[in-house]
Amino acid sequence: MRTSSNPAFRNLPAGQGGGYADFNRQGGMMGGGAAFASAQTSRADIGRAGAGQRPLTVDDVVTKTAVTAGVALVAGILTAISGAYWLALPAFIVGFVVSLIVIFKQSSNPALVLVYSAAMGVALGAITGALEFSGTQFEGIGFQAVIGTAGVFVGMLVVYKTGAVRVTPKFTRWLMGATIGIVVLMLANMIVSFFTTGGLGLRDGSPLAYLFSIVCIGVAAFSLLLDFDMADQAVRDGVPAKFAWYIAFGLMTTLVWLYIEILRLLSYLRQE
Repeated sequence: MRTSSNPAFRNLPAGQGGGYADFNRQGGMMGGGAAFASAQTSRADIGRAGAGQRPLTVDDVVTKTAVTAGVALVAGILTAISGAYWLALPAFIVGFVVSLIVIFKQSSNPALVLVYSAAMGVALGAITGALEFSGTQFEGIGFQAVIGTAGVFVGMLVVYKTGAVRVTPKFTRWLMGATIGIVVLMLANMIVSFFTTGGLGLRDGSPLAYLFSIVCIGVAAFSLLLDFDMADQAVRDGVPAKFAWYIAFGLMTTLVWLYIEILRLLSYLRQE
């Protein structure tokens, strides 16, 4: 069984396979997901939907993911407009804590998922707003980052549905290794930055920083393929419909990472 670099998807219940619509068939999906941490762990063997439980469908995933993404978008726009940029750090802390609760408790509680989405929306909105209003060279950067994130998502969804890139065990191992490598480099850069200005040069606008951001965007984009596949498996396995919220949460984690990296790359380009 394949595993995901997304800790949320690694906790999805596994079943014996079902006859329900998947993401390679008519329907589609809105959302995406990946995470910074990686470890090879099988999904919990909770099983298929039991008596009195409706099995998960594509429509469930589409609806819940659309709501989750919508909450983040609205929260971000309102925060950017309000000028409450000081909320960035508190919102990130709230989002991080809630994400840990959802992941480790395998919670499909919609309230927790929406709190996470709103918190990350506020954090990203505050960062984007502060950047956009810090100078004329950054005007419109938030809109470009949103369009870029949506474009990457749609593009990777097309790639997944057409089978242009197949999600295989080898692909999964490569992606997990790349994600772990990025996390290690990020942590090393942060630690070195305490002693040397610019750290390892991964986030200072240098040519190396450009390359690192492009690599991060690439890995996040390919992570969408793996997350689509894991959600697809959940639909085929016939897990309970309540896990649509859990899947929506998992998909949101990649969009958050992807947006941050695209915003960062755009900020480099705008400074030239």
